[in-house]
Amino acid sequence: MVNKKLVAVDLFCGAGGLTRGLSEAGISVLKGYDFDEKASETYEKNNKNSKFFHIDVVNLKKEELMNGIDRKNNFFLLAGCAPCQPFSLINQKEIGNDERKNLVLKFGKLIEETLPDFVFMENVPGLVNGKGEKIFKKFLGTLDESGYNYDFKILNVMNYGVPQRRKRLVVVASKKSKIKIPESMEEFSKKNSNVIKLREVLGKYPPIIAGEKHSKIPNHEARGLSKINLNRLKLTRKNGGSRTDLPKEYILECHKKHKGHTDVYGRMSFDNVSPTLTCKCTSISNGRFGHPTQNRAISVREAAAIQTFPDDYVFYGNMTDNTKWVGNAVPVKFAKVFGEYFINLAKF
Repeated sequence: MVNKKLVAVDLFCGAGGLTRGLSEAGISVLKGYDFDEKASETYEKNNKNSKFFHIDVVNLKKEELMNGIDRKNNFFLLAGCAPCQPFSLINQKEIGNDERKNLVLKFGKLIEETLPDFVFMENVPGLVNGKGEKIFKKFLGTLDESGYNYDFKILNVMNYGVPQRRKRLVVVASKKSKIKIPESMEEFSKKNSNVIKLREVLGKYPPIIAGEKHSKIPNHEARGLSKINLNRLKLTRKNGGSRTDLPKEYILECHKKHKGHTDVYGRMSFDNVSPTLTCKCTSISNGRFGHPTQNRAISVREAAAIQTFPDDYVFYGNMTDNTKWVGNAVPVKFAKVFGEYFINLAKF
């Protein structure tokens, strides 16, 4: 058995969901890199032993990345979730001119240059079976050429202790041994009764109204609503209702001609998991983000709980930025499962 510890670097770290999950598993995440400087306060105040570096990963050099990494006495994990919007199935735009597509290839380049012992990457399914397929094949080619054993699979985070229906592509790679996506939680959760429901997650927060910020609970803040949208929500059936519940006079003209996207202006259900949270998950006009019973969208705190951030994880800055960081995060419990997996691999 090897006595080396496991240290990590989090690329595209945002506000720190992946960092927190890996840390809770027992991995020392030394630093995170992200182009959004405003996320630094949230990242560092909630992850005391990790340092935030404001840099576009495209410009990150090998020497800077490896500075402070003791390879002699530690195994090294390079982890990250490159911005996924270019490959998202709900993004109708072509990715040809979207520079964010290069971030996956840059991740591969940094792997090639630094040869970490382990690699973890999370992204949207569209990277493997959609618009990003060619880029993903190039990424896997880099792993092959660099001598890695690897596995990848599309997983639903609700099978890993997260109260959310959120499918994600996960890639794990190892220099030292064969590797396989851990599925023990998925097997455990085959019965729907084992999936965590929203009643367990949201039921503990005190009621607030649209536009209100709770005085004692950090980030328990709900967006204001126009009078007509407040009326729409009042007319929407509690616990899972949708805009199809609305009288004709409240239905938008664009919705009268379009039967899809029925989640917009819908409510979540206490008796189910949430839909996939996005960077606009505190707005009822951007998805099924209405509170199950209260006449408002979910708060930032509630969205963070759905992403399995602990309640003492405080997000600093304005509500729009907070929502974006929460919606884009790797769910903490999901990251923790993989952190524990890598720790077990590093022992042998």
